[in-house]
Formats: sequence, structure tokens, C-alpha cells
Amino acid sequence: MSEDDMFKQWEGQPMLKPRIDKVVVNLNIGKSGEPLEKASKVLKELTGQKPVKRQAKKTIRDFGLRKGESIACVVTLRKESAIDFLKKVLPVIDNKISRSSFDRQGNFAFGIKEHIEIAGVKYEPDVGIFGMDVCVSVNRPGHRVKTRRRQKKRIGSKHLLSPEESIIFVKQALGVEIV
Repeated sequence: MSEDDMFKQWEGQPMLKPRIDKVVVNLNIGKSGEPLEKASKVLKELTGQKPVKRQAKKTIRDFGLRKGESIACVVTLRKESAIDFLKKVLPVIDNKISRSSFDRQGNFAFGIKEHIEIAGVKYEPDVGIFGMDVCVSVNRPGHRVKTRRRQKKRIGSKHLLSPEESIIFVKQALGVEIV
């Protein structure tokens, strides 16, 4: 099916048009204490939301990690704030996403090596430079039926999102080039 046919189908049946469900921004430090607090501050400035700290799942002596020690901070963005954040962050990677970044369900992820490359962010020597992972979840309206707590139901195979449909949607919605 061509892109034009897909756009016509989405206009005729709005429940088939994909949407950005959420954007998860992960900043992994690998140790707790002051570096994690600085990373949390950076993430709060970038997203406008309070980050949640994540703990190590197991002890790794070689890395100096103990189980239960906070080592990362994460923010989940939804709706307009997710789209605004993506529009702010995508120019850092030149609005290009690799085709291999998309999974079977149409979700995609990319990394940013230095947070100071984002427009409007200034380098502060006392804070430092952090890299982050950005994971974008794309699905169709009605997908919640599959993930809700009460009365979970299966979604028909025609309603599941394919990577090709997700790629077409991302190109249209965010103006991204797929390489």
C-alpha cells in the first residue's frame, strides 16, 4: 500500500491513524549521590517534569553497584509535551532515524551523546555533560484495550501497527528522514 493510499485510509477511518503514545527519556549514570542529583536536575530542566529514580536490579562488584542503589533517572512524557520534546530533540540527530531503530510494533528509540547539543541548553561546568536514551512508543487509538488492568482483550491483527505504517506516520508528523 502506498503512502497516499494510507493517508486516505487514515482520513476515512481515524481509529487507524497512528499516534505517539509516550516518550520515555532515560538518563543512566551508573552511580548514586551527587552525579545522579545533577542528572536529575538536567532532566527536569529539559522536560519540565520531575524525574523518577531507578534502582540497580542486582549487585555487580566490578562496577561498584549494589542492589537497590539508585543509578538512573527516567521521565515519561505524554500527549503534547511528548511531541514538543521530540521536536526539540530531533534536530540534535539531524532529523534522521535509522530504519533498524524501529521494532516490530512500530516503536523506535535513539540516543543523544551530549545534552548540551539540544537547542536552548547551555553548558554548566559544575553540572557536566550527560547522554540520554529516548524511546518513543507509537500505537493506534484503542490499543489500551490490550494493556488495561480490567477486562483485557486481544487486538485484531488488522489493528496492530506495522513498522512500515509507523515509519510513514513519523515522517509525516515529525518531518523525520528515515535512513
